[in-house]
Amino acid sequence: MPTITLRLELHNPTKVKQDMYERMTEVNTAFANWLLNHPELNQATSKIFKEFSPQRFPSAVVNQTIREVKAQKKKQKAKKFRTFWCCFNNQNVKVEKKGVFYTVSFPTLEKRIGVPVVTRSYQEAWLNRLLNGTVKQGAAKLYKKRKKWYLAIAITFDVKPQHETKVMGVDLGLRYIAVASVGTKSWFFKGNQCAFVRRRYAALRRRLGQAKKLQMIRKIGRKESRWMKDQNHKISRQIVRFAVANGVGVIRMEALTGIRKRATSAKEAGRSLHAWAFHQLQTMIAYKAEMAGIRVEWVNPTYTSQTCKCGHREKANRNGIRFRCQRCGYTLHADLNGAINIAKAISGFAV
Repeated sequence: MPTITLRLELHNPTKVKQDMYERMTEVNTAFANWLLNHPELNQATSKIFKEFSPQRFPSAVVNQTIREVKAQKKKQKAKKFRTFWCCFNNQNVKVEKKGVFYTVSFPTLEKRIGVPVVTRSYQEAWLNRLLNGTVKQGAAKLYKKRKKWYLAIAITFDVKPQHETKVMGVDLGLRYIAVASVGTKSWFFKGNQCAFVRRRYAALRRRLGQAKKLQMIRKIGRKESRWMKDQNHKISRQIVRFAVANGVGVIRMEALTGIRKRATSAKEAGRSLHAWAFHQLQTMIAYKAEMAGIRVEWVNPTYTSQTCKCGHREKANRNGIRFRCQRCGYTLHADLNGAINIAKAISGFAV
């Protein structure tokens, strides 16, 4: 069953509540680090917290922390957690709707009360499904990011697989961030505007570097990452909607290797897309496709940009964004030709 995570911002928590969430996090982090070295961790129950501290702490958080630490200890290379946020299982978090507002309640150091959350339209759609029982609620995590408190709730749901037989290929590149092809239809996502924005960010960082404003450079970097993530969300959403609208049952994408070696000129627009988050984009396409019941397959990208529909393969077939077969004379946009070949999986599937 696919799982998504709703990140719900707590609406203007009071100073008292924020201080309480901070105390809960501090105690939980110390408890998690104490558990890491406890010889009886595998047999631990909520009663073990009394060995750690006599103070009152929600048993629901204690139990979940024990489970999380057990699961992470095998993978934990560091000997200490920097921050261990309070987590709750599905039975200890309750979502309700009061009028037009949504509230969440969870165990705290004080009494359990409903906290209003800030929601967007897509989040409200999932919360409504949660309330009417068409999706299942999983574990939740209370955490802080950039001075705001959030509750991240995992939601699992069933998906009816698409029984369509159409296959869509998606080619990623530097001049065009993505080109999608299914049958005789295609969709191009140009990279020139994104490259322009990235060059502007790079120029700004250079000026800030000359002025020794390192904190501003980090702030600009975070802003650029958020912008890039937003662009990837928009592109992936459009690609999956395009697939659904055209009856696609399978999306094929290239297993990324050497994508940044494709730029042949420093003047080419794609030079500013060398650090584009292509893997992030593919991940977004994959999970959105899964939510729509579309299967994703990974293809070996070797020769997909050099092979003609007649079967002739030659490096000279591609020249920039122009594809022209040296044997039969067939011409096409090079990235579109690559997307078509990816849909056909001409170089086989990635292992």
